[in-house]
Amino acid sequence: MHIKVALEKAAREREQAKRTHSHHTSPKRDVAGLPQYTASIHLPFDPKIARNNRCVSLEPDSAEASCYKVLRTKIHLQAQKKNLKTVAITSPCSGEGKTLTTVNLALSFAQAYDRTVLVVDCDLKRQGVHKILGIDSRIGLTDYLLGARSLPEVIVWPGIEKLTLISGGGPSANSAELLDSHRMKDLVAELKNRYDNRIILFDTAPLLGGADTLSLLPLADCTIMVVAEGKTIMSDIRNAMQVVPTDKFLGFVVNRQRKNASGSYNYYY
Repeated sequence: MHIKVALEKAAREREQAKRTHSHHTSPKRDVAGLPQYTASIHLPFDPKIARNNRCVSLEPDSAEASCYKVLRTKIHLQAQKKNLKTVAITSPCSGEGKTLTTVNLALSFAQAYDRTVLVVDCDLKRQGVHKILGIDSRIGLTDYLLGARSLPEVIVWPGIEKLTLISGGGPSANSAELLDSHRMKDLVAELKNRYDNRIILFDTAPLLGGADTLSLLPLADCTIMVVAEGKTIMSDIRNAMQVVPTDKFLGFVVNRQRKNASGSYNYYY
């Protein structure tokens, strides 16, 4: 469903639904290429929490949402040109807005084009995608990689058409090993081949915070690096770029930019 309708429906469902995991049982969809939400968990997002967490793409007419539309368009054009399906979104250090960028970009993709979008929270020490959207998810990628859950048990549909996600669960002490496992490699291959029209966004751990993301970047078709205006220092950017495959680097997203004199945002990508 469209974003505005989803906001209203999610609010109603959160009042009625029990906060437990249960398989979504709505009828299968007849539209070719759309995800089968019967094979996922239905956990409605919380519009109030999402807005408070700066999910600006929920208001598609806002100036901030326009920036994500530009980013979405650039990625879409590159995806068509180079047949890209998987995008790793990272940052040099923590606190630079990579997860919020991932969520807003996913919401923007869900509003346009003929693509569906899946967000995979690969920051196993600090999963935050579900928290930003206010989704009561207690399982995530770690549970799948450990063999404790099947894939349909970790995919969440938040009630927004064309958008699904994997996020939740507690932190993992051996996150680097899990992300470098054969099970992770097989998962990426399966997700890429399941739907021809789906783009997959991997929210990865900061590059300078450990080894978690190093084994994941080669699996993705391309990488985007989020940096924060007034926060990220150039030496951290240089150090982070040393471990990013240059042939897969798509560009930078400058986060937390101030409005210019005309009241709009200067956008760099």
